[in-house]
Amino acid sequence: MPEIVLSEFAGLSLPDWIDALIRIVFIVALMTVNALALIYLERKILARFQQRVGPTRTGPFGMLQSAADALKLLTKEDVRPTSADRWVFELAPYFAFVPVFLVFIPIPWTETWIVRDLELGFLYVFGVLGLNLVGVVMAGWGSDNKYALLGAVRAAAQAISYELPMLLVSVGVILIVAARLTVDGGSAFGAVNLNVIALEQTTTPFILLQPLGFAIFMIGALAELHRPPFDMPIAESEVVGGYFVEYSGIRWSFFFLAEYTALLLLVVIGSTVFLGGWNFPFGEDVGLGLQVLLTIAKTSAVIFILFWSRAVLPRLRIDQLMAFSWKVLLPFSIVQVLANAIILAYGGGEWIIGITSLALLLLLIGLVYGRARTLSRGAGRSLNKQPARPRLITAHDPAGGD
Repeated sequence: MPEIVLSEFAGLSLPDWIDALIRIVFIVALMTVNALALIYLERKILARFQQRVGPTRTGPFGMLQSAADALKLLTKEDVRPTSADRWVFELAPYFAFVPVFLVFIPIPWTETWIVRDLELGFLYVFGVLGLNLVGVVMAGWGSDNKYALLGAVRAAAQAISYELPMLLVSVGVILIVAARLTVDGGSAFGAVNLNVIALEQTTTPFILLQPLGFAIFMIGALAELHRPPFDMPIAESEVVGGYFVEYSGIRWSFFFLAEYTALLLLVVIGSTVFLGGWNFPFGEDVGLGLQVLLTIAKTSAVIFILFWSRAVLPRLRIDQLMAFSWKVLLPFSIVQVLANAIILAYGGGEWIIGITSLALLLLLIGLVYGRARTLSRGAGRSLNKQPARPRLITAHDPAGGD
């Protein structure tokens, strides 16, 4: 697989350790700029949805507001509760941040712009990203705060519940890629390489063959990122801020840096697996510049939709969240994988897979809509439409007190 190696680029002869150091600096710079930009864009987009103006004071059009907030966090006092477990509390932000940092390695921004082209890139992404939960649980436990611990437990349960459907629907795509590689005389082993998945979508993005998979992947991404309507682990009205409620200053900023970096990475992975990434619709011969534009355009469109969902969808209850994953998304994802396997095993066309996935998606939408209608009618019938009547409390009434 082609890949830019700095030690062999532009006639330079650099040691491997300098090559690795340059790549690390690039990742850190991209993470920082991405977080500042996404925070600003989210505030402006949500402001437009809510008929506000958003940041306007700091810099032109308020563009320096995120930088000002970052500077404020760097200079704030680092406070630790006296009863907290010192080492667990202070190390938790790093355990939440470093796994997200490592996910950058196999992401194909273009055909050749990859930090390291890993043959098992897809498995590596989900294996490493799951380690982020260690930092979340450490933050909740080390804070010695019941609300923080409750938020951490919620986050862990939520992540485990929604990673399963995400992985299963991605397996449906891998089955299609493996079948194509086998037919072409190649090895099915390359089907878990993210760049190979993008290369297999020159004419048809997998969203047309797996619309249900794309929908479940994006829902799972919202749950993984603790974003509305799945923000119960950090809801101020329920757990007063979640697992990082006791953090301040730079340690608090690590959690948000990890969140917005994971937002970018999950969206890029989703666009690579389902939207063709840098490849669709122009193919691999269009040049580096257009491949970068395709990646940015698809990523921006999906991120805008996720920001939009925050403005229009109400928060679910924690029991509704868990039931939606285990009772709805997981069975649908299992059916999708089984359908793909059976159709491919018996030589069915890919168009049959696409029709089956679309039918399952329509069934999922119908079930969710019907359940929502049932709950809304039940809530309406349970309302007491009688006006409240004042009750006179006498001195002898036990309910009145003294």
